[in-house]
Amino acid sequence: MKKLPAHTGFEEKQVRTALLLAAGTGSRLAPLTDRTAKCRILVNEISILERLVDTLRLHNFKRLVIVVGHQANSIRDFLGTQAGGMKITYITSPVYKTTNNIYSLWLARREIDEPFLLIESDLVFNPEMLKDMLLPDRIAVSKLQPWMNGTTVTINSHHKVKSFHKDIQKTDERQYKTVNIYSLSMQTWELVRKRLDHRISNNMVNGYYEAVFSDMVTEGCLSFTPVLFDADRWYEIDTIADLHAAALMCSLHHQSPALIPAHEGAQPGHLGLSPLRQAVTSPYSNQRWA
Repeated sequence: MKKLPAHTGFEEKQVRTALLLAAGTGSRLAPLTDRTAKCRILVNEISILERLVDTLRLHNFKRLVIVVGHQANSIRDFLGTQAGGMKITYITSPVYKTTNNIYSLWLARREIDEPFLLIESDLVFNPEMLKDMLLPDRIAVSKLQPWMNGTTVTINSHHKVKSFHKDIQKTDERQYKTVNIYSLSMQTWELVRKRLDHRISNNMVNGYYEAVFSDMVTEGCLSFTPVLFDADRWYEIDTIADLHAAALMCSLHHQSPALIPAHEGAQPGHLGLSPLRQAVTSPYSNQRWA
């Protein structure tokens, strides 16, 4: 079993590239997603995508790679090739209707050649919480709440992810919900790519990349440091009910990045996004792991 060697100084450089997986149909949000991509849905009059771009700008990201599929032009037309001070690169999934996020991540294997932030296209969150995700090999997690479901992790005594679980488990160990934001070093990405190649070559295109991460953590060749996200400051939007809950959350905590007009002479599709307004009503940094 190959163990993960110690990090080099290079791996500790802050991440400046983001990979957004946005190919899915968002069918549970229909009819809102019938004519637009899921990330273009408005939350309090500001789209998920606009919020993300403004957040990445706030944290000095330089490049955004987006895997598109369903209603891809609604994303391309909105962002163009430059937005929020970032170069925008698109990867098109021709089989987005019949594949899952493992395939979307695999499609990015030749485009990503640096440490990067991996993020799903259905998240809204307080932008300040991202600051501790900017070093490689981190995973955003949250304390479990009654409305949460899906993948969870346990944390060991060394403050590293011990194991992944597909659903909330009945166990004495404290579990944390995955937020679906990860940062990966090049060392980790090279190992992940090999696993992705193996699965896709065996037609395992309907799976989830979390299964790859889970296997690697169990085998000891992947070490994720958890970053705690305040459970009241992020929301995953899969349904209309989720959309309403996310809108309420943003209203309560004033999470509303402002859009300003694009600068004079900007090319079509380019955004002029203002820095995010500082609007934190209680410090998330006071969150405890216990």
